[in-house]
Amino acid sequence: MSRLLVRRPSPRLAEGELTHFERVPVDAELAQRQWEQYVDVYRGLGWDVIEIDAADEHADGVFVEDTVIMFGDLAVLSRPGADSRRGEIDSTREALERAGIPFVAIEAPGTLDGGDVLKVGTTVYVGQTLRSNADGFAQLRDLLTPRGWTVVAVPVTKVLHLKSGVTALPDGTIIGYPPLVDDASVYPEFLPVLEEQGTAVVVLNDTTVLMSSEAPQSAQLFRDRGLTVIETPISEFEKLEGCVTCLSVRVRD
Repeated sequence: MSRLLVRRPSPRLAEGELTHFERVPVDAELAQRQWEQYVDVYRGLGWDVIEIDAADEHADGVFVEDTVIMFGDLAVLSRPGADSRRGEIDSTREALERAGIPFVAIEAPGTLDGGDVLKVGTTVYVGQTLRSNADGFAQLRDLLTPRGWTVVAVPVTKVLHLKSGVTALPDGTIIGYPPLVDDASVYPEFLPVLEEQGTAVVVLNDTTVLMSSEAPQSAQLFRDRGLTVIETPISEFEKLEGCVTCLSVRVRD
């Protein structure tokens, strides 16, 4: 069974941290409906949805991917780079404990946001950003290398997180919007997309991806490669530098 960790949006969502975007109005009620549609995609595919306890005092709490990353059956509890987000960790830890998911944790002075971690096969690309520092990278590398992962540091200056600029298709091809990618040569195979919102996909299985409904040309590009594409609206989260990957953590049993 595949499980999904999610957290409902805070009523204070519009107050979330911003790094590269100008602040624009966010419709909290629309965000709630979009979140429910997003979660319903997984429910419709048979995923077991686990809700992390609400954290209404944390505007960015809905972006659960930044607090925990799965590596096979092991979870790595992160240490977010933004001070305002450190309080999200306790409830994520409690959710892991309730679900029986074994975990280890990044410790101070390391910082690591899950949005900076992209897994492709047994390679783990880690963005070096304002949110994830060298100590966090070193701790993750030391945790994963003995388990057979190769951990690669990637420069990121143009977007908030590594996965704000690139993600990967089921066959391992890295996709990204070139103006948002510091150095595409880092990746063995890179496929440019035509829209900023087309950079992020969630791999649901070997032939299916989930992505924003705001990137029709990118969706068609993926369909032309033989993929089934499920589109969902996430406009209110995109205003806050969010995307489809950061709204959940996928636990594949």
